[in-house]
Amino acid sequence: MDYYEVLGVSRNATQEDIKKAFHKLAHRYHPDKGGDEKKFKEINEAYQVLSDKQKRNQYDQFGRVFDGQNGFSAEGGPASGWDFNWAWSNRGQGQDFSAQGGPAWDGEFDVGDLSDVFGDLFGFGGGRRTAKKDARKGKDIQVDIEIPLEKTLKESIEKIILSKQILCHRCQGAGAEPGTKAKECFSCRGTGQVQQVRKTFLGSYTTLSTCPECKGEGTIPEKPCNVCKGEGRIKGQETIEIHIPAGVDTNQVIRVDGKGEAGKKQGKPGNLYVRLLIKQHSVFERRGDDLFTAAEISFSQAALGDEIEIETLEKTRILLNVPAGTESGKVFRVSGKGIPHFSGYGRGNLYVELKIKTPKKLSKKQKELLEKLKEEGL
Repeated sequence: MDYYEVLGVSRNATQEDIKKAFHKLAHRYHPDKGGDEKKFKEINEAYQVLSDKQKRNQYDQFGRVFDGQNGFSAEGGPASGWDFNWAWSNRGQGQDFSAQGGPAWDGEFDVGDLSDVFGDLFGFGGGRRTAKKDARKGKDIQVDIEIPLEKTLKESIEKIILSKQILCHRCQGAGAEPGTKAKECFSCRGTGQVQQVRKTFLGSYTTLSTCPECKGEGTIPEKPCNVCKGEGRIKGQETIEIHIPAGVDTNQVIRVDGKGEAGKKQGKPGNLYVRLLIKQHSVFERRGDDLFTAAEISFSQAALGDEIEIETLEKTRILLNVPAGTESGKVFRVSGKGIPHFSGYGRGNLYVELKIKTPKKLSKKQKELLEKLKEEGL
């Protein structure tokens, strides 16, 4: 294993370059962030060597070989100083570091806390600090609604029934029996968090964690509600009206504030996110805010010209002028008959493709007429 290659730096890299490379890779491969633990250990091993001038000189001369003063002892632990890679590999195995030749920490240092230490140093582990408001907040909900293409022409309202956590009707979300109160949590003094002081090889440091007594809520009911058992919410159903603007398209999302899961003990409710799906139409195809359709005309209409009726998406009829000599596949544009723009100003266009219909069955008279036309070169 080439330490320089592991960190992605050249052999003449400065100490600052090595430090920056290490921090970048540590963020990417830290196990607490779902990274590769093996790769993380290699990165730290490389950094422990290359960040130390004496060890780096030794590595440049002899490669990955260490003597009893600067590297690993026969027991497999660090002979002197502190080696992060060895500590990470042997975390949680109850080693006494003073007995292994490493620094003595009064027997109170837990190698299992290394991820917490580096989490604080590099900004990992944010999930360990759950704030009071986060512990009580209700979850967001996402649902899909399918609407016909016609409903995109103007604003509409859709009603849906959701099964979710709703406010407890007995305690109104307080979590306590009516007439009783919720008292401040004694352990966290109402903050929802408790402090822990830990000793590490870097010194003592303080972390915040969710209070185990009140589960981060800051209060404990004197007498829990008989219906919700102190949660402040229960499983139930709610009918919700969704206001859908004109011009919406597939995969557009409408947010309805406060209509997600109810929060615990009067905590803030989550939001409802409604994803819209537009059904395919049998006659019209939507492309952006424009509509496309096809209309059939006879050979005589194409040759001589005519005025035909076209039905729009609103079920109204408009007249389309077909010039003489129109070929099959000709596309005509009808302005302002498409989908309203979501901005609220103007509409897309309607495009009509004309197709000349070839009759499959002809009467005797029609055949005679076509024979005469054929004689005339048509």
